[in-house]
Amino acid sequence: MKPAHPLLTLLAALALPAHLAAAAPASSAALLQPFVDKHELAGAVALVVGKDKVLSVETVGFADIAAKRPMKADSLFWIASQSKPMTTTAVMMLVDEGKIALDDAVEKYLPEFRGQMVVAEKDGNHTLLKKPTHPITVREVLSHVSGLPFQSDIEKPTLDGLPLDAVVRSYAMTPLQTEPGTQYNYSNAGINTGARIIEVVTKMKYQDFMQQRLFGPLGMKDTTFWPTEKQAKRVAKSYRPGKTKTDLEEFPISQLIYPLTDRTHRFPMPAGGLFSTAQDTARFCQMLLNGGQLDGKRYLSDAAFKELTRRQTPSNLKDSYGLGFSVGGDFFGHGGAHATNMEVRPAKGVAIVWMVQHGGFPGDGGKAQGVFKNWALERFGK
Repeated sequence: MKPAHPLLTLLAALALPAHLAAAAPASSAALLQPFVDKHELAGAVALVVGKDKVLSVETVGFADIAAKRPMKADSLFWIASQSKPMTTTAVMMLVDEGKIALDDAVEKYLPEFRGQMVVAEKDGNHTLLKKPTHPITVREVLSHVSGLPFQSDIEKPTLDGLPLDAVVRSYAMTPLQTEPGTQYNYSNAGINTGARIIEVVTKMKYQDFMQQRLFGPLGMKDTTFWPTEKQAKRVAKSYRPGKTKTDLEEFPISQLIYPLTDRTHRFPMPAGGLFSTAQDTARFCQMLLNGGQLDGKRYLSDAAFKELTRRQTPSNLKDSYGLGFSVGGDFFGHGGAHATNMEVRPAKGVAIVWMVQHGGFPGDGGKAQGVFKNWALERFGK
């Protein structure tokens, strides 16, 4: 007997109606609409891009449920930690230029890190510090094994309330949580430190470097830390399960200061502050799908691309992370706090961009991304 088609098997597991299963190969929207109908997913932009062009972009649901504003292909999203690989790509552009070396100590570029200590013992009554086996390196801060914490105490209640140089100085004054290079501790502080090194070696503001060297050349016109008034109207609302866990309620982005357009009190947060669209993020992914080049322009050397996207974490750790990227056997990518995701699969010749704004899902809403990804790989993967 011929085995069942894997996509139909997945649909059967999710108990979707048979007429949707039949339509699945032609449309991702048909697969995703039931999640919207059951109030398990507010809305989504689902995009597949190949090396040369966008292969599919579809929308379902709402960017604003109360206002009945439909999700559109150009809706903006807080992509949060998807900012990390964009920042580390910028660092690697400077590695290519010989301005940064991955195995240099961070203190070579940021002298405030000299003399940083590591926690040797800690309990409710005391903390004992000692000198680390070696100063933290650029490679370690970009791969979450430096021992830096997730954030410092001054980055509360929001992550975007202080200039980059100030928050990075606070990391230098904070003891390392673990010996450098030994443990994986997911760290906004590490990526922000890498961004501050960009500023020091280029004598440019981090956000200006990103715009001039990455976003502008790639045509990422809607990727920004500060949506304009016009862009802010296109930002999708964020949703989470309501009190009954059977419906959705709107909630704000608590990690950021409002209004999002405020350039006076809001500062760039390299590890998680960007807003973007599916199309813009797809341009970034497409450049990576082509090994660091796009439309005749090279952004990364082959060596830099390989460093970014190969596992950097020690083999004895379960966490597989590159430089700003989660990496697997046949993919690399990154997600964001409100459930956005991008995944690049070079062997299959596609990248998958999933844009939603969710702080959790009622029912089976969390399965929607997997349904889309399986559809995309089945339809467009080589």
